[in-house]
Order: sequence, then C-alpha cells, then structure tokens
Amino acid sequence: MATKRRPLRPNLGGSNSSGPSSGSNMNFRPGGPDITRAEARGTRPTAAPTSIREILVMGVIHLCKKTIFFNTDLKVALYLGSLFVISVIGDFVPFPKTYFARSDNLFNMYFVKVGWGWTLLFAVPFLVLSAYTITCGDHKKMLRHHFPRIVIATFFWFFWTKLFNVVETSYGRCTVKGFQSKSSCLKAGHLWHGFDISGHAFILIHSSLVLIEEARPIIRWETIKEHIRNEVHNRSSAEVSGSNPLRGLNEEQMRSLQFLYKRLTPIIRTLFIGMAALQLLWDIMLVGTMLYYHRMIEKVISGIIAILTWYFTYRFWYPTSGLLPEAPGSGSFSYQREPPSFPFKRPSHLSTGTAASGGASTSRANLNGKAATAGVPRDQQIPTFMGMPLFTNAKAASAAATALQSEQQKRDRDQQPQQLDS
Repeated sequence: MATKRRPLRPNLGGSNSSGPSSGSNMNFRPGGPDITRAEARGTRPTAAPTSIREILVMGVIHLCKKTIFFNTDLKVALYLGSLFVISVIGDFVPFPKTYFARSDNLFNMYFVKVGWGWTLLFAVPFLVLSAYTITCGDHKKMLRHHFPRIVIATFFWFFWTKLFNVVETSYGRCTVKGFQSKSSCLKAGHLWHGFDISGHAFILIHSSLVLIEEARPIIRWETIKEHIRNEVHNRSSAEVSGSNPLRGLNEEQMRSLQFLYKRLTPIIRTLFIGMAALQLLWDIMLVGTMLYYHRMIEKVISGIIAILTWYFTYRFWYPTSGLLPEAPGSGSFSYQREPPSFPFKRPSHLSTGTAASGGASTSRANLNGKAATAGVPRDQQIPTFMGMPLFTNAKAASAAATALQSEQQKRDRDQQPQQLDS
C-alpha cells in the first residue's frame, strides 16, 4: 500500500495550514520572494537534459577535433619531411601508373584544380557565422576584425600560383627549337620543360593550414552555453561573478548572443564537420601529389612557401595586438581560456611532506591525485568532489574547512591515548 511522502521541509508553514499552498506539503525548495538570500547563496542553474542526438553529434564533433587539431607544428614538420622523402622515392622508384597518376582523374579535375573554391565553400560561412556570434551580432566588427583573413588567404593563393606560372614560362624551353613561348610550343603539340613549382602541393598544404586555423573557434564552443546560463542567473539574482567572461557584456549584447548561439550553433557544427572532412581529403590528395606529380625540388619549394605564408599570417600577424585582422576565436568576450583553478583544496593524509617537517616541499598531493598549493592556509582548504569544490562561497568554505579541521584535531587527540596504552 502506497504511503504519503514525508515532506522534506516540515517546519515550513503553520501546523494548522491546509490546502495546496501549505508549506508542510512542499517536497521542494521554495523559490520566489519568500526565500532568504542566505538560503539561495551559492546555487547555480543546472544544465538542460542532453538528448541522444546531441550526444551523437558531440561524439562526431570530438572525433573531428581530434583529427583536424592534431598538433599543428608536428603536422607542418610531417608535411616538409614527407614532401622530401616520398618525393625522392617517387623520383627514383618507378611506381605503378594507376588511375590516380593521370592528370584527368576525377579527384584532380574536380577537387585539386578547384581546391581553393572547396576551401572557401566551407571556411567562409563558418568564419562569418562563428565570428558574428562571438562579436554578439556586431557585423561591422565581424567584417573588420575577422573577414579580412579570408581575403588575405585568397590573395596569397592567387599571388603565389600566378608567380609559379611566371617562373615556369620565363625559365623554360620547348622540346623543339624555334618556339620561344610556352603557349606557342604547346599549340604546336610539343612539350615545354621549365621549373614548374608544384601548384598542387601548395594549394593542398595552404588550404589544409587555413582550414585548421579558421576552425579554431569551435574549441570550447560548448562552454558558451554554460557561460550564458550562469550569467543570466547572476544578473537575475544580482550576483557579481568574477570569472564569467560574459560579465562585461551589456543587455543588448547578451540578448544577441543568446539568440545567435542558439540559432547558429547547429549550422556551425555542420560546417566544422565538413571542414574536418575536407582537410582530411586534402592530406590524402597530398600523398598522391607527392608520388605522381612534379619533381622533388619543385614540391619542396612549394611546400616551404605555403608553410611560410601560414606562419607569417596566423602565427605572427594575426596574434599581434593592435593589428587587424584578429586571430580566429577573438571576439567581444574570451571563452577559450582555461577556467581558473579554485584556490581551496582539501588537506590529504597522502601528502608527501609538510612545512614543519620538510621545509622545502612546495606542493602536496590530495585524494584526487592533483597538486594542492602549500601556501593556502588549512582553514581555507575545503573538501572537493571529482576535483570540484563543494562550496562556491568563500565564507561558507572557510566555515566548513574550520569545522573539518576541528573534527580532525579531535580525532587525533582521541587516538593519542590509545597509542600510548598500546
């Protein structure tokens, strides 16, 4: 037989009150104006339930991040090393002439030759939508601070590929004497031998690096949702949070950010998956280029030019403060920084040393296996669960730590007589 649930807070309301509004019938923490400020202190809104579809999407996003954000410096070294090694092997070891060795194969005709178009197809909308979101709907700031990166990348693509053609035309000769230009030689059905710097290798490496850098706003993108939720709670409860990156936004910017993040995030995630797949395709096509097209020196030079262009723009120019455009991920707030570590740590019986005995020990290990700051007073160390503090209020944390310390000292005093008797 089912029994009536016992109220969680039987002391609320009068003993003679009745009806649905009676406090004695409440099985939840009441809200609204009747709740005291001290009772509500330290609470935070919880996240909405995650659907199965959302979990699957985040799994795919995580896999794409692992693929596209593989150590970029190591990837650049692999580009240069493989361009040299595989190209040397391709020059001296006769590989079987497969379908991919033909210049009119499907991938070469419809992907590599128009590779920059495919890159822009995914990079431009991703850049526009992500930058528009993190600038809180400020289209002027988006166009001025972010969109020029694509224009600059397109300029370098056009400049270098045209320069490669000029070098090949100017420093070459026809297989038959009497033809001084490349166009007349080819029209006559002959071959033109020149220093043909590999445009294939350049466009593939240049496109891959641009896709990697322009996709970086997706890093920690999901934390924006949490920041919005906490900031809305802070403003509605008149709390001041010192760590939320959205605290500097005005009300209009907050409303724009809420609307844009909710509407554009599904599109941004889809574009990111496409960018990751395209970047992986470019890497695969680059291996075929190393084996079948151009000589080793022509491919190595084109690879060096592509890498130097990437380094100058994305590693030197854009991160420099005071220069436009800004680096990918920069906006009206900073959401990609690591969350600040909580200064209060629980004292542990697994500590490797103390200030009294060791003197030189600067850190100690807690129960979670992480280092705790030795300079934090014991009365300011509070318990943690899975690395997170159990309290968000410094006053409550100090009181809890003091009670914990007093209890530990009492247990130590009780154990001392037992040890002496034994």
